[in-house]
Amino acid sequence: MSMPTFAPPSRSVWCGASAECFWRGEWKIDFYCSMRKILQPYLYLFTVHVAALVGMTLLRVVFYLSMKSVASPDAAASAGYVAEAFVRGVWFDNVIGCYILAPALLLTWGFTVAGGRREGALYRAVNVWCGVLYTLVFMACAANIPYFAYFSKPLNASIWNWAEYGTQTLGMIFGEPAWWGYIALFAVATAGFGLLLRWHRRRFTKGMVAGAVPLRRPTWRMRGVAAGVGLLLAAGCMLGIRGRLGYNPIKVSAAYFCNDVVLNNMGVNPVFSLLYSTLDDLRPENRTLSLMPATDAVGMVQQWLGRKGMDGLSPIARRVTPEGRPTGQNVVVVLMESMSAKLTGSFGGKAGLTPCIDSLAAASLCFPNFYSAGIHTNHGIYATLYGFPAIMFRNAMKGSNVPRYAGLPTVLHDNGYATMFFMTHESQYDNMNAFLRTNGYAEIYAQENYPADKVVNHFGVPDDFLFSYALPVMRERARTGHPFFATLLTISNHPPYVVPEEFALPELKPEEQIVRYADRCIGRFMEAAAHEPWFENTLFVFLADHGKLVGQADSELPESYNHVPCFIYRPGVSPQRIDGFALQEDVGPTVLGLLRIPYVQNNFGVDLLRESREAVFYTADKTIAARDSSHLYVFNAESGSEYCYRLDAAGRPVAVAPDSRFDWLKRHAFSQLQSAEYMVGKGMTTDRPSPRL
Repeated sequence: MSMPTFAPPSRSVWCGASAECFWRGEWKIDFYCSMRKILQPYLYLFTVHVAALVGMTLLRVVFYLSMKSVASPDAAASAGYVAEAFVRGVWFDNVIGCYILAPALLLTWGFTVAGGRREGALYRAVNVWCGVLYTLVFMACAANIPYFAYFSKPLNASIWNWAEYGTQTLGMIFGEPAWWGYIALFAVATAGFGLLLRWHRRRFTKGMVAGAVPLRRPTWRMRGVAAGVGLLLAAGCMLGIRGRLGYNPIKVSAAYFCNDVVLNNMGVNPVFSLLYSTLDDLRPENRTLSLMPATDAVGMVQQWLGRKGMDGLSPIARRVTPEGRPTGQNVVVVLMESMSAKLTGSFGGKAGLTPCIDSLAAASLCFPNFYSAGIHTNHGIYATLYGFPAIMFRNAMKGSNVPRYAGLPTVLHDNGYATMFFMTHESQYDNMNAFLRTNGYAEIYAQENYPADKVVNHFGVPDDFLFSYALPVMRERARTGHPFFATLLTISNHPPYVVPEEFALPELKPEEQIVRYADRCIGRFMEAAAHEPWFENTLFVFLADHGKLVGQADSELPESYNHVPCFIYRPGVSPQRIDGFALQEDVGPTVLGLLRIPYVQNNFGVDLLRESREAVFYTADKTIAARDSSHLYVFNAESGSEYCYRLDAAGRPVAVAPDSRFDWLKRHAFSQLQSAEYMVGKGMTTDRPSPRL
């Protein structure tokens, strides 16, 4: 007896396999078509998502072709570099695509679990949602090309400055012939994507009708399968939104992999940059600082620093021309994590904890009255390398819009130095990769470069591995015959502490055990470096990124948070002690002075061997402090409270009533912070003129 011929009807409905159809073999058809009904809407979403990625990639091709002449010749000619930029671009595009996909996926999940029958209506809803959102995405991608050509930055929150001038902005866009091609590009991309969505919906709807099967009712088993598939896809979508499996979600920093501004920014999706920079601006720490009028502040700072400024740069820029020829020495900067001066015997702390640091400091150019700009690592990097103060608890490196600064790394890079930065943790942390590559560093070494078995906690590898890894890299750079500049950022003296067994002495607290370990790592590094042929021709700069509370709090802002060690070791040169006040901002100018390199200085630092400070100022999140040899002024910006102290013979603060000297200290701190805010806001941070908004 032959099996009856199966003729599919014109539409499908849900069904479970009955005993009769099971014996007839129709349960296979029922299962197949039920699964098809579950998976087809998800397949539709996936193909729309892929089509959008292709569209954004094609717009990125136009970006590259338009900017290729601006890229460095080596980068533009390297197929590997270009391919890397495109791969990272798809990575960022996928993040934006997953944001758009998420609501559509939720709608589809509900549709399949409920056993919906009108797939055509679902596809139309998906098309409307994706059509509207990707119209905005393509608009941003097209506009990003001329925007980047003018500002050398991807589309960012600065465009909202034009929002209140709608008529003028539209006139500028449509009145400039150079923009017409990009307007046409946007129109073509949007129209093409819209037509693709329409064709895609018709194709899927037609296929759905042609493949219809006799399904009679939904079963809970099929509903469970639909729910499970949807949840798995939702998990994948959330991973796509996050962008990575690491500790932190994807940031702009992930797009940076070389020193070419075009290729680095080519990977950044313009919508990603725009959204994240807008959110950056909304963070409380990024609100505009308003301590005093900017014009008054700038005038005071010009007086404090004795500068008149340079047209086209900033009101405090100056040209520095040292006497004599450049020394050509290498430079190694070691930023010691949380190493308060009160932890080191040579800077007034507990004796015996830091024998290596104490021994080096005694043989160095030493600054006993040295203060960090803030109390976070990003503040220490920012101030030490680029000479700008920490503006409260703002992280100047973390914004999606990465500014360009003139500082120690950029000057040395421009003078032929190989520039390297070694950190223990992920390079995305605090947006370091993007910021440092934009500002002078050619090579970044981070947790991604180290063996997985060397990672001890979420801050990456310990100090001893960091130093042992960096030394051979420096050796290779020295062999090229060109000088090198290496910066090493330690981490072990930061909780959670990982104390090696040999340093876990029971008579010491864990906080002291880890300091002894961090100190010994520095000693071993210098012992190893002393055997290198480049050692005698190298300046070694040791300082802390910031301090921490040591002992009891003796004022509104305890000194141990910001009073940190700093010394410059020069092999074969007699030691010297500079007792005047010093700041992290002064490291760059002082080092460049020792190297006798001429440059344009555009920051707040001074050369400590040729200039002096009457007082210092620093911050700790919402607190501002300024001190001289006998007074300490502290201001809580959140509450508006002021605290005035006189320093006794031992340097301990004693609360007193305010007088005119405290007013001077207040103006001294407020004017420099407000001037820094003004310069950053106006883009006056480089050593060369640049377009401004």
